[in-house]
Amino acid sequence: MTERPVYLDNMASTPVDPRVVEAMAPFWSTAFGNPHSVEHAFGWQADEAVERAAASVAALIGADADEIIFTAGATEANNLAILGLAHRAPAGRRRMLVSAVEHKSVLAAARAAAGRYGTIVEVIPVDAEGRIDLDRLAGMISEDVICVVAMAVNNEIGTVQDIPAVAAICATADVHLVCDAVQAPLGVDLDVDRCKIPLLVLSAHKIYGPKGIGALYVRRDVQNMIEPQVYGGGQQRGLRAGTLPTPLCVGFGTAAELLGTEEAIGERAMIASLRDHFEDGLRRLGHPVVINGGGASRHPGNSNVRFRGRDGRDLIAALQPRFAVSSGSACSSGIVEPSHVLRAIGLTGEEANSSVRFSFGRFTTEADVAAAMEALSDAIFSDEAA
Repeated sequence: MTERPVYLDNMASTPVDPRVVEAMAPFWSTAFGNPHSVEHAFGWQADEAVERAAASVAALIGADADEIIFTAGATEANNLAILGLAHRAPAGRRRMLVSAVEHKSVLAAARAAAGRYGTIVEVIPVDAEGRIDLDRLAGMISEDVICVVAMAVNNEIGTVQDIPAVAAICATADVHLVCDAVQAPLGVDLDVDRCKIPLLVLSAHKIYGPKGIGALYVRRDVQNMIEPQVYGGGQQRGLRAGTLPTPLCVGFGTAAELLGTEEAIGERAMIASLRDHFEDGLRRLGHPVVINGGGASRHPGNSNVRFRGRDGRDLIAALQPRFAVSSGSACSSGIVEPSHVLRAIGLTGEEANSSVRFSFGRFTTEADVAAAMEALSDAIFSDEAA
């Protein structure tokens, strides 16, 4: 009998929850109207579904529905926030501060802003656990800064940033904070009003929703400071044109609603328990391992492990085809190079290349963890014997 595949790459993408699939189903067939068709019932039905979805996504972060801009994903949302702010930045604000451990879509958008608008991009350093150096940030902040870009939860090492502290520093010079919160909903609670976050990015496929849809939260008073990056019919308050994909919006909204259920309340603790059991087992194998970054404040499903003296890519290859794990971000177009996140926290290229990311989720089981442990033991020690 073929062994069941084991998926341990939930920070790259989560499986779509069956309840999300069920909620989306009518909008592929019977409720297929264009949500922007305002003259008939098919359009009204679709528009109502999109508005409900926006309200559900907004509720996840303590926002209002009219502050949610649906996009084709988090990459587009990051681009809209960063390039949109840079385009309309006042003449006296030319600097952009970006943390050293941001997602590549943020780094690429910042470079594009420098090329298009002459924006000066400066990197905020982080410590050995991947946390922003708040003293250095405070020293860099001034009234010539357009925005600070800081992710809430790191996609590679799971580090949870002190976003309220970052926002407080931004407020001293009336600087906008752009928060990539794609990994946050499964790891921490974020309230944009309480944390004073004016722009925040989310993605459906990181919370058991469908691929192809994300969102940018833009606080009402900031919406006129964003230049749209997609032009057309003026949909979504003129910030992002184009016909909205109703089924994907519904899926995003349903996934967000499910995170507020009673079942989901204990989910983080359950996933963290599996992760901790996995790491305890690794330490007992007898091969020296180090957990990269995060420390005590880490995404419950994240385990970025450095196998000393081993090549992480060789270990990943040895786990194929049954086990899905990764070397880090899934958005690198197949480029083989040391992770910029691991280098930013002080690892050498060799140490970064000896690291493997395991990420656990809603559908991970104890049997999955046990199987992964057994396969890793075989991969490590059979190779050492050879």
